[in-house]
Amino acid sequence: MNVVLISTYELGRQPFGLASPAAWLRELGAQVTCLDLAIQRLDEAAIAAAGLVAIHVPMHTATRIAAHVLPRVRQLNPQAHLCCYGLYAPLNAAYLRSLGSRTILGGEFEQGLADLYTRLAQAPESTTLPQPEPLISTARQPFHVPDRSDLPPLHRYAKLYLDDAPRVTGYTEASRGCKHLCRHCPIVPVYQGRFRIVPREVVLEDIRRQVRAGAQHITFGDPDFFNGPGHALALVQALHAEFPALSYDVTIKVEHLVKQARHLPTLRDTGCVLITTAVEALDPQVLAYLDKGHTRADFEKAVALCRLHGLALNPTFVTFTPWTSPTAYADLLDTIERLDLVEYVTPIQYAIRLLIPAGSRLLELPEVQAMVGPFEQATLTYPWQHPDPRVDDLYAAVRRAVQAGQEQGQNRQDIFAAIRQLAYQAAGRPIPGDWLRRQLGGRRAKAIPYLSEPWYC
Repeated sequence: MNVVLISTYELGRQPFGLASPAAWLRELGAQVTCLDLAIQRLDEAAIAAAGLVAIHVPMHTATRIAAHVLPRVRQLNPQAHLCCYGLYAPLNAAYLRSLGSRTILGGEFEQGLADLYTRLAQAPESTTLPQPEPLISTARQPFHVPDRSDLPPLHRYAKLYLDDAPRVTGYTEASRGCKHLCRHCPIVPVYQGRFRIVPREVVLEDIRRQVRAGAQHITFGDPDFFNGPGHALALVQALHAEFPALSYDVTIKVEHLVKQARHLPTLRDTGCVLITTAVEALDPQVLAYLDKGHTRADFEKAVALCRLHGLALNPTFVTFTPWTSPTAYADLLDTIERLDLVEYVTPIQYAIRLLIPAGSRLLELPEVQAMVGPFEQATLTYPWQHPDPRVDDLYAAVRRAVQAGQEQGQNRQDIFAAIRQLAYQAAGRPIPGDWLRRQLGGRRAKAIPYLSEPWYC
């Protein structure tokens, strides 16, 4: 049976969410075509010949794009069995089913896809409802080395820039799920505090193949690389021994950067050049609502620790929430400037507005229940408005400033300056007289490591 696996958006990375299940399905004898719609056109002939079409929806943006792709797939092949899989699939199961998806798979999805393929191969007309495959599975499963053989080459994807020189970048995962229960995180409703290890040799072989395909840098996509520090450290030590010139980046929680600080030199010495950390906010009330598990002081300590050990930090934020005030937003910008982080923060981070998707733990809070409107299928969120109209106006102005700055090729300092002026105006505060002089005089000769695809969701 012919199978088409579709990715709509995976942050500019070559899709692990296609390569991993492709290996499973090909081992079962499936004729698999992988399509990455972020780079490729929809292959109408492949769709028309498929018995199973499965779309990966690992994040919000990918799911919204998938909602437009599903009707087109149904039009091209009304007989194909449609499946949606990934974190956002079970959270939006009813909506995706209304668009034609018969099977929904969340969590550890590879086994479910393999079981679905076997079922359809034995009985192509099967329309069993409810589906026999688990809607969400966090069961331990074997892992196969991802098969990237028919994906676009790595050089067509996002790159790491180090000293302004681009490095071809691969992507893999050493673990999935997360031990933590942050209220705004889409991983939590699916994994419920569990995480699963991908065997070291599987990860290493996946990286070997990407290096042979031209990778000079690897992004580890684990939600938190230090959920299992023993596994992570042994992996990067083995990786560095085999590929001493290979660099990599990881994502680690603020609290883990502080608690596991003794391991930061190992990351640096094995080739880590960039750590992404989800700070989200500095206001203690917002951090409490999000249940982030760290404080402003923890973040400042993490900044100091990474700087001490020569590791670039890429902080990410949810800058606009129902509890954000103009004063708090201006304070966040002041802190970024004081900590000398302006060139480390991707400008889009200044314009991230809290999303409340289906299944969010934020909906457990009475304050949130009283604030949100009915679920909107068009946006896949529970909508909210800030009680202070100035904040929503500031959000719109910041988004415009970020977009204009990027279109005009402005650097991070210039975009930050424009945003800070907007924030101070909204907060009714004058900009310090010497700030612009200090900012213009503080630009670096050496570039900060960054990925060419801005982090988004």
